[in-house]
Parts: sequence; structure tokens; C-alpha cells
Amino acid sequence: MEYNVHTLSNGIRLLHVPAASAISHACIIINTGSRDEPNGKAGLAHFIEHLIFKRTEKRSTNQILNRLESVGADLNAYTTKEYTCVHASFLNPYLDRTLELFNDIIFHSTFPEEEMDKEKSVILDEIASYLDQPEEAINDDFEDMLFAGHSLGNNILGTTDSVQNFTREDVINFRKANYRTNEIVIAVLGNYTLNSVINKGTKHFADVEENTPTKEREKPKNLPQSNTTIYKPIMQAHCILGVQAYSTHQQEKVALMLLNNYFGGNGMSSILNLQIREKYGIAYTIESNFSPLSDTGIFSIYFGTDKEKQIKALSLIFKEIKKLKEKPLNELQLQKAKNKFIGQIALGEENRIGLIISMAKSLIDHNKIDSLETVFEKINAVTTAQMIEVANEVLDIEKLNIFTFSPIEE
Repeated sequence: MEYNVHTLSNGIRLLHVPAASAISHACIIINTGSRDEPNGKAGLAHFIEHLIFKRTEKRSTNQILNRLESVGADLNAYTTKEYTCVHASFLNPYLDRTLELFNDIIFHSTFPEEEMDKEKSVILDEIASYLDQPEEAINDDFEDMLFAGHSLGNNILGTTDSVQNFTREDVINFRKANYRTNEIVIAVLGNYTLNSVINKGTKHFADVEENTPTKEREKPKNLPQSNTTIYKPIMQAHCILGVQAYSTHQQEKVALMLLNNYFGGNGMSSILNLQIREKYGIAYTIESNFSPLSDTGIFSIYFGTDKEKQIKALSLIFKEIKKLKEKPLNELQLQKAKNKFIGQIALGEENRIGLIISMAKSLIDHNKIDSLETVFEKINAVTTAQMIEVANEVLDIEKLNIFTFSPIEE
């Protein structure tokens, strides 16, 4: 897909992606997330993402929320371990309005104490709701174990104690230290010329004060294998197996992405789903995931099942892992796996807001954006030997961590 990049004097980059549609999509991506939080401040990045919608120097909460919704547009935001993102979808005439609002909430929020107190209550309710869903909560507890003692293990929402103790000074200091203009991308996908996007982007963001403090992220250590069970008042057992894996900068990530998709990724035809659910009827949900980060990655397998079936499920998973490591895919199997993965990626391009966010992240991570053709070439270049090599390196049974939520025994 065609794209253009323009860098403002303060380091902020404008990404322009032309598209012939009446609907436009835009986002502002900041290269900071929960892993950048100081000790004892888990959840601070997410807290700020909430607060920017509460009050600015010239707008109240209602004015912020109605600025785009009043013209039928959609405005939202999210926080991850490494990013903060605000995004919007809107009719073409409202690009100027959207970019002006992005500037206002990101750079001119005032963080009043009374709004902070209200938002703390909202997030505490969010944490309580999240903890009531074991299939969701187990991921955070697993990552806390996987990255024990490192900020990557922080729950993005934070903890009850950390959220309650946030101060306005914490918020201001975090934003100053981490909202670095040279690591901010404002991306626009729509029916606009490059000059139009540059002019509007310059109008709203050229006057933002340059802010480029030095920041180095500490790479997490690989810890000894762990097998942990936590007993909870739940009906099913929930289990995650996983390890640290490749970062977004390692070439091996492509082979692991393909392997993950074949083994337990999207769709009902994955090996894990066919062998564990369809053949034996053991688990309603079973899947694998690979999430590359800037200096490491996470590979995991999740399933939920009746407590008495957990050992059988683990045995079957280990059996399938052994096959991956020892029995090469034949050329037909490998090509089918590639076709499936490529098709899913191509279909994902139809999600235009997801596409522009993905492109903006790629610009931050790699300072470039691969075309679909390049992505497909990398996937098609993966060999059976590489698949075996990756499987043996990542899916080492002796290194796989196991984390379980188990029903309390009566």
C-alpha cells in the first residue's frame, strides 16, 4: 500500500496513506506503555490514557467526547505494554477537527484532582470486572510470572494499591519522560492529498515543544522454568504454557508467526483445535499466541477444560509439540499453512483502522513499512527446516512455563 512520511521539526512524524473512501481513519501512536512505568506505579500509562479524555485547557469532558461524536465519528484509545494509542474514524470533511482534538487531549490535558479521583474509581471497577474473568486474568498473572521482577510483568490496568496511590505529579512526570516527540506518529488513511495531510498536521503539531529525553528499556532476563497453580472459586481449570520468544527485530519471528498460526492460531483448522477439541472433545477453547515486543516476545498456549481433563489435555499438547519438533511438514502441508496465513493477513487489510494503527507501529519499530508483497515474500521464504529449528528452540518442554487457575477442591 502506498504511503508517505513527513517529519516535523520537533520529531513528530506524519504518516499519510491515500485511500479512495468517504470514511477516513486516523491515529496517534506514542511509543510508551506499561513497561515504562516506575516501580510501584503499575497502571500509570493506562491511567493517563483515561485522563486525557477528562479535561483540557479549553474543553470539559463533555466537549471532548462530543467533539467527534456530534458528527457521527468514533473516538477511542487503548494502552499496551509498549504503546499508547488514540484513534478515530470519521467522514472525510472532519480531518482537521480530528487532528485538532488529538493535539488538545494529548498535549493540553490538565489532569484535575477531582477527575483523577473519579477515574480511579472507574479503573478499580475495571480491575474487579477483569479479575472475575479467569480466562482473561490468567494472561496477566502468567506474564507476571514470566517477567517476574520486570515491568513487562505489570498488569496494564495496575493494581488496587497502585491505582489508589497515583498522584498528579506522577501523571505529569510520566508524560514528560515518555511522551517523546521523536517517538510519536500521527497517521491518516483517507481520500486526501499528501500536501493536505502535511498542512493540517503542521498546523496542529508543529508548535508542540520538542521533547526527546533519553530513555533505555531494560531487556528482561530469562528465568528458570516454573510450574504454578493458583486455586480459585471457579468451575473450570484454565492453563497457560509459554516462554519468552523472539522480538519484533529478529528474523526468526516470521517462521514463528507462521508456526503459531498453523499450530494454534486463528480459525478452527489449527492443529491444537483439531486434535484437542475436535478429536477428543476436551477443551472448548484452545489456542496459541505469539506476541513480539521490542526486545523479547511471548509465545503461549491457552486452554480451558474440566479439572479432571487437564492432565490429558497437557499430555496431548506435549504430543503435538513433539511432532512439530521432530516431523517436518511436507511441501503440501507447508504451502497450505502459508496460504492460510497469507489469506488471513490480506483479509485483515479490510479493517482500515487496524491497518493504519499497524502501519504507524511499524514506522516506530522499524522506521519503515513493508508492503503486503514483501510480507508475503517473507512468509513464502520460510522453509520446513526453519520451522523445525524454531519449534525446537521455542517449544522446549524443559523450558515451558506452566501456569494454572484450578478450581478449589471440595
